[in-house]
Amino acid sequence: MKHRAAILTVAWLAGIVIAPRSPAAVSVFVSPQGNDAWSGDRAVRAAGTTNGPFVTIERARDELRRIRAAGGLPRGGAVRQADLKKLGIAEYGDLGLDAEWEIQVGLAKADGQGEDALGSAYASVGKKVSPRLEVFFNDVPMELSRWPNEGFVRMGEVLGTTAIDVRGTKGCKEGIFVYEGDRPRRWVGEKDPWVLGYWFRDWAMQRHRILSLDPDKRVIAVEPPYHGYGYRKGQWFRGINLLSEIDEPGEWTLDRESGILYFWPPGPVEPDRVEVSVAPGLFVLTDVSHVTIRGLRMETARGTAVAIRGGQGCRIAGCTFRNLGNHAVTVVGGEAHGVIGCDMQGMGGGGIYLVGGDRKALVPAGHFAENNHIHHFGRWDRMYRPGLFLSGVGLRASHNLIHDAPHSAILFGGNDHLFEYNEIHNVCHESHDCGAIYAGRSWTLRGHVIRFNHLHHLSGKDGGPCNGIYLDDLFSSAEVRGNIFHQCLRPVFLGGGRDNVIENNVFVDCPKAIHIDARALGWCGPHADGRIREAREKGTLAGVRYREPPFSTRYPQLVGLLEDEPKKPKGNIVRRNIIWQGDAANLRRVAAGDVVKETWWDDIERGIRVLVKIEGNLINEDPQFVDPQSGNFQLRDESPAWKLGFQRIPVEKIGLYRDELRASWPVEHPVRPAPALPPAAAAQGQRF
Repeated sequence: MKHRAAILTVAWLAGIVIAPRSPAAVSVFVSPQGNDAWSGDRAVRAAGTTNGPFVTIERARDELRRIRAAGGLPRGGAVRQADLKKLGIAEYGDLGLDAEWEIQVGLAKADGQGEDALGSAYASVGKKVSPRLEVFFNDVPMELSRWPNEGFVRMGEVLGTTAIDVRGTKGCKEGIFVYEGDRPRRWVGEKDPWVLGYWFRDWAMQRHRILSLDPDKRVIAVEPPYHGYGYRKGQWFRGINLLSEIDEPGEWTLDRESGILYFWPPGPVEPDRVEVSVAPGLFVLTDVSHVTIRGLRMETARGTAVAIRGGQGCRIAGCTFRNLGNHAVTVVGGEAHGVIGCDMQGMGGGGIYLVGGDRKALVPAGHFAENNHIHHFGRWDRMYRPGLFLSGVGLRASHNLIHDAPHSAILFGGNDHLFEYNEIHNVCHESHDCGAIYAGRSWTLRGHVIRFNHLHHLSGKDGGPCNGIYLDDLFSSAEVRGNIFHQCLRPVFLGGGRDNVIENNVFVDCPKAIHIDARALGWCGPHADGRIREAREKGTLAGVRYREPPFSTRYPQLVGLLEDEPKKPKGNIVRRNIIWQGDAANLRRVAAGDVVKETWWDDIERGIRVLVKIEGNLINEDPQFVDPQSGNFQLRDESPAWKLGFQRIPVEKIGLYRDELRASWPVEHPVRPAPALPPAAAAQGQRF
């Protein structure tokens, strides 16, 4: 869909217009073809006159200050940004004006975006290229040549000499392995062959250049540095950047020696558009305050489109981001920045990264992401590049729709974040040990509220397990309240942590609905011992003085942690939840022919069940939903859950909403049902 604003790819547009929001506008124009000695009152120079645009933003700023001093500048204004490549938002600094300013793309000529010079099937792109260089055809990312064209192939035996044994899972440190079949024989003689694989863990990916390939022995050795976790039989990989594997339209590969990019277009090159990404990024706002970037379409950059560092009160609103090499928006430091109403798709990395606040002092940053549609991301870095990343203190994610990604929708760390009214589906489809919403690995990451979210249709690689809300490795003290989980495998997973409250949620057709384990009493014990040692020797946990204010007053449960058997998952509460089979389609899929047991929902480790407060839940009794076939899990008046004290969930508020800042409406997001389990996994039955 073409946005109402002009296209902004590598930022080769006509100019900048600076204008107040008032109907009686005062406009100042800036263009790379301008001159600071001109008048600044026209976008294009009038022939034979000095009536034309300025060339620098500083000159425009000075002109606005002059107009303001003369009393002719209405309060509030807009900045229409064009040639970002030359001028750069970082050069704005603070315009020195006491108003909030908008940056909007104007209706400027937008030819030659990216590198449109891919004659027939190849183009020279220079000897030095970024690994984020990509090819786009008719606004769609093309695939780096690969085999197989879909999915992966399994590794055979690993041949490294240094053995690895991780709790019984065996492999080796060196990247030398046997493959099956003869397809890689055609890779012999390739100039720059690579492989991409999940070599030991299904949540840890790495690309390797192929060091050697023996087609007779069917052995591949990869170029060091080797993957930190090692390599093991049965993991999956694919070949990439192979000229011999350009076997279907849409594939490309790069010869770095010659600077030639080979590409098989999926259609006629004319009049369709072919682009190669060039710009490293589009906007950089450093120590900028009260600037709003609104209504732009930003695309075809190798890196992150908008990077904000420091400053306060900036807004990225109603923009469309697509086809980026890295993230859409990053915010690091500063206060009260927000990303609102944007559409984001096709990022090589993640969507929105919010980092801010003082964790040791528990001072919130106030950054937020609201009403954004984030989907089909993680194209390059497929693991740990979420739709939303929150780290620090006091951040908020609300009313976002996140779907279709190989790994997590939301990753977070820090303290006192709020996650509410988000909808998430069809993520984590290339991993197993993964969570749609994930955090972990510290007793001190406290104060988070996860409420009124809808997580549905979640399953891992090949339809196997993943988790909905995954609080990993001793994470503690989250409120998980008023959420709806539908057809998720393990929708709430507590990995040995404490003081978590699972209350007033709805679980429908969710195998192993609630998982709680005591891993610190087993394999995770050495990790917990290290944290306990730090607390006793230094008086800190994860670097914070947890026995002193503000941690001791904000989280009093932390103060006596060491004296209260810290390895035991104490203080967890499972209260007043609705746990119902629904049509049991997902339960039957996972059971793979076995009878679905009445305890289908219960994945609480038996030995620590006495430590968990389980009370007032409605289990295996029809809760009387309004219209479950249509996904309406609001309760009817006659629902038995009301008698248990169940509180109404504001279902109508969940997800995106329409307003003047929403980039598009209506929003479509087809939901994919979980695939059938492969035979090997199905044979394990209720293991999942």
